[in-house]
Amino acid sequence: MTALLTEPVTTLVDRLAAPTPSWERHTDVVIVGSGVAGLCLAYSLAGSGIAVTVVTKAEMGAGSTTWAQGGVAIASGVDDSPDEHLQDTLVAGAGLCDEDAVRILVTEGPGAVDAILAAGAHFDHDGNGRLSFTREGGHSRPRIVHAGGDATGLEIQRTLEKAVVGVSVIDHAFALDTVTSAAGEIAGITVGRLDADGSCRDVGVVHARAVVLATGGMGQVYSSTTNPEVSTGDGIGLALRAGAEVTDVEFVQFHPTVFYRGPGARGRQLLISEAVRGEGAWLVDAHGERVMAGAHPALELAPRDVVSATMAAWMARTGTDHLYLDARHIGEETLLRRFPTIVAGCRAAGIDPVTQPIPVAPAAHYACGGVNADMSGRTSIPGLYAIGEVARTGVHGANRLASNSLLEGLVMARRLAGLLAAELPPRHTADLDAKPGGAIDPASRLEFTIGMARDVGVHRTPEGLQAMAQLLQNAATTGEPGLAAWEATNVHTIASMVTTAALLREESRGCHRRIDNPECRDNWLRHIVFTLDNGTVRAEVRQ
Repeated sequence: MTALLTEPVTTLVDRLAAPTPSWERHTDVVIVGSGVAGLCLAYSLAGSGIAVTVVTKAEMGAGSTTWAQGGVAIASGVDDSPDEHLQDTLVAGAGLCDEDAVRILVTEGPGAVDAILAAGAHFDHDGNGRLSFTREGGHSRPRIVHAGGDATGLEIQRTLEKAVVGVSVIDHAFALDTVTSAAGEIAGITVGRLDADGSCRDVGVVHARAVVLATGGMGQVYSSTTNPEVSTGDGIGLALRAGAEVTDVEFVQFHPTVFYRGPGARGRQLLISEAVRGEGAWLVDAHGERVMAGAHPALELAPRDVVSATMAAWMARTGTDHLYLDARHIGEETLLRRFPTIVAGCRAAGIDPVTQPIPVAPAAHYACGGVNADMSGRTSIPGLYAIGEVARTGVHGANRLASNSLLEGLVMARRLAGLLAAELPPRHTADLDAKPGGAIDPASRLEFTIGMARDVGVHRTPEGLQAMAQLLQNAATTGEPGLAAWEATNVHTIASMVTTAALLREESRGCHRRIDNPECRDNWLRHIVFTLDNGTVRAEVRQ
């Protein structure tokens, strides 16, 4: 079934407003993003003879990879197997995983971790010198390898930044839109270089045979998130405007245990890793009552969607806006050894986890959907690729299994490197006679993000979704290009799709919970696929 969406979304910006390009660069592969997926691809292409340019909106290490605490899930421990990892992933994905994609992930995952170790990463080991494994929510076995206790992403980022050589980097630069040939073939991207205040210094064209999106997530579409400031869904927005398919965006994973700083908290919040619950921490209310008791056989180690939904229901029933994670019984020695970053962050915020329960509430964390891509990064547009969190491969389905994200970035990057080394797309001559663009007024952004947290959060209602859709429909535009307007436009684009998909999917599955339709429905074992054509949004419901 295909439907033209005249409501709640009518039009979206189909090209970003920007000055005329004044400079050019030529490369073979341009990678947008400098986190685990983008840098692993650049590293994996080393020695291939392929020229690589990395475009990053801020600086190396400013993305989500640096903040990833938990670790990487690999089924190489005692009494574990890729088949068990696969089954845990399928269960967490609530019927919408692509089993073939998951099988690639779990079978190639150990090799991807071996490769990052060979590149110089230092992971934690047990007393016998073997990799140390821990358990997280949704996993039937301890299979999470980690670094620095709770600093796995930081160690992977450090390793890749040091290992990547011979790569041209354009930092403090915003990837605007693709450029194409007269026949519509991908020929590169336009890039806006930024001054310190976010204003546009100038715009250039990076001519390339392949454009790779590795831009990470979209958590900043919500007012409270675990994601850093740069995670505004830029890759999804760019891909949609290029004509690519975007799928499953309604499945936004809310991490259950995010440090609660109060009702006015905005932006990136302190994540309390799933691994803390893996070590035995309990979710309790203000009276010490266990929240997950009776909610799921795995208690605090239930899949994240179950824990977040249970917490949201408990808070609604008791009229509170947060709960507590009690880790005191784990002991000071274990907490300091396994979670030095988390303990330090909590103490800086005035809570000592050794002696006090940690105030927590769910917050936007991970995008299970994104740009439609296979496990080698190929999208619906030849020459345009997407890897890592920006991609929707079918690995995560309706809910991501903990610590499969860094793994996906590593596996996809290695697979795409092999693909590009074997069959780099032909070079096309760019037609730079681009049509005028538009942008959303950045003054509206805060209202959007607060509305998304309120109406398109863990629990969703038709009334709230309709109110959010109307707010987005009435968005004001601006003629002033720059970082604020470009990010606001992408936030508006992503929020519009998430809200629309949440309205269309009249059931509850995985991360998507409709209060009016609390059960899974067999007729919704389907995917909602968005495309954009001359500003008109279309959605197709597919098996």
